[in-house]
Amino acid sequence: MTLQQEIVGNAMQMAVVNLSPGQTVYCEAGKFLFKTTNVTMETRLSGPSSGGQQQGGGGSGGMGGMLRQAMGTAMQVGQRALAGESLAFQYFTSQGGEGTVGFAGVLPGEMRALELDGTRAWFAEKDAFVAAESSVQFGIAFQGGRTGMSGGEGFVLEKFTGHGTVIIAGAGNFIDLNPADFGGRIEVDTGCLVAFEEGVQYGVQRIGGLNRQGLMNAVFGGEGLSLATLEGNGRVILQSLTIESLANALKKAQGGDKQGPTGGMFSTHAG
Repeated sequence: MTLQQEIVGNAMQMAVVNLSPGQTVYCEAGKFLFKTTNVTMETRLSGPSSGGQQQGGGGSGGMGGMLRQAMGTAMQVGQRALAGESLAFQYFTSQGGEGTVGFAGVLPGEMRALELDGTRAWFAEKDAFVAAESSVQFGIAFQGGRTGMSGGEGFVLEKFTGHGTVIIAGAGNFIDLNPADFGGRIEVDTGCLVAFEEGVQYGVQRIGGLNRQGLMNAVFGGEGLSLATLEGNGRVILQSLTIESLANALKKAQGGDKQGPTGGMFSTHAG
């Protein structure tokens, strides 16, 4: 059953979801805005991939099944804690008729509803996930150590599989690209990436070498030492505002920007 939703607003969008009787949608803790009174709310540590079914009394496994379920939940919670994600999900189910729930991201920007048909997964940057119907599984994908450590960003990705609608959010405005339309490869600021389809290869590369131009890029270019690379054929969603640039603008407005012309590499800000 497709999730009936509408994304409204401009600078700070929100998703208004209309639930059919008995239909369930879940969100990351902190993304819920409002609901009608006939929509129940339940907070769980488990995601739908392991905790979607209620425990049956005489089902398969008995005490062993309960132990396996508890261990699976603990592993999920441990992964999310390691990734810096919310430890719990909130589940909303419409009872006795249609219901409405509202969700939003945490930064000024756009939202996007992605439709999964079971053939391709979607990957997203940390904190992009807002909500999804219960037939969509939420997971954590750890990028290879070399890629993640060299880039500093993008080491941890959110992964969505299954069938149904998942809603994501980002900062600023979105642009959709396909690397195949640009010779098969694009390079972007590591903070600009929001999400991409399975089949697109994601990596991180250094900007130039340890030469004069490479150092100029790192020190004065504002991009640091790395760029994200995206190769293949598939949808890529980028955002126009990065969290780092927003934080720097807020610091400057408060008189706390001590970076000067050399950018963040030689920042003297102690806090």
